[in-house]
Amino acid sequence: MYIKRYTIAALIFIILAGWYVYAFITQDSMSLDFFGIPLPSLSIALWVVLPMILLYLASVFHMAFYSMLGSFKLRKYEKDYEKLIDAIIEAYLGKENRNHVFKTPRYKLLGELVDNTVLFPSQTLSADTANEKINNVIKLINNIKSGEVVELKKYSLPADNALVIQNERNRYKKGDISAEDILSHANKYDRNLCVEAYTDYVKTAPLYAIEKYKEFLTKEALFIILQRVNASENALEVSNDALLALFEELDLDKNDYIKISTVLAGGMLPEQRIKLFETLSEEKDEAMDAYLYTLFDLEMLAPADEILENSQPNEYLNFKSYRALKECNKHFNINLFI
Repeated sequence: MYIKRYTIAALIFIILAGWYVYAFITQDSMSLDFFGIPLPSLSIALWVVLPMILLYLASVFHMAFYSMLGSFKLRKYEKDYEKLIDAIIEAYLGKENRNHVFKTPRYKLLGELVDNTVLFPSQTLSADTANEKINNVIKLINNIKSGEVVELKKYSLPADNALVIQNERNRYKKGDISAEDILSHANKYDRNLCVEAYTDYVKTAPLYAIEKYKEFLTKEALFIILQRVNASENALEVSNDALLALFEELDLDKNDYIKISTVLAGGMLPEQRIKLFETLSEEKDEAMDAYLYTLFDLEMLAPADEILENSQPNEYLNFKSYRALKECNKHFNINLFI
């Protein structure tokens, strides 16, 4: 019951009751003792009305008290609802270590589930929900996914957050930041983005810059660098020592070394190429196949024969087969044997 309506109804009832007693029952007055204390003489109609007024005041206080308790409880639900919205938003944004404190049991259960669940809005979810904060986040995520650059500072997301990485990648693709900007401030960016920028950077960068940021070297970037050795465009002049230092940054296997030799065949001088793989074969067993490939590719048969003669019977069978065919005047491409 609303207190205002109750008050109007109670006043009407009290006035009617007092009027009825005064008009139709008695107009006399009387005095009462209250715990031995004589009270003033009042009309009997007023004595009838007075307890009704006290009852009204008590009931109003009772209703106001429990209404206030209800308001506090409702306020808790409203606050928990806002916290749940924030929890959903943080889940959509991919935040880690989410821990919201809820005051009400039902929202506490929902909050714990959301805080410990990976959530991401599907493509079918439009930015037209009943909550503006969620709508803004959905729009932001959709914009990032579509390649746009958005402002993420107010969300305080770490550099390794997927949305931050994609947003920075969008900035990079749009030319707002360069590969060198990313590499020179690598601590501000995710490593995957730095690696991607480095792979693009080595396509035209000078050798000293390639070596400066070689911590982001990958096999893909390495082969881009090798293709530039003495090339007609964006050519690089690289010493064997510089190449060996780059190779040390990666975990290369036998096939990688062979591929390196095939790539260098297009631009590196034969003498330098042979020396490079001779040095590698002395330091790493995995590079011996690449050295043999290089020797046969450059028709350096004598040193290749020497290596094969000193090898174990079950070693380098592919190159031994190639040599045997060659001795029988059967000419095949060495690439068929690697």
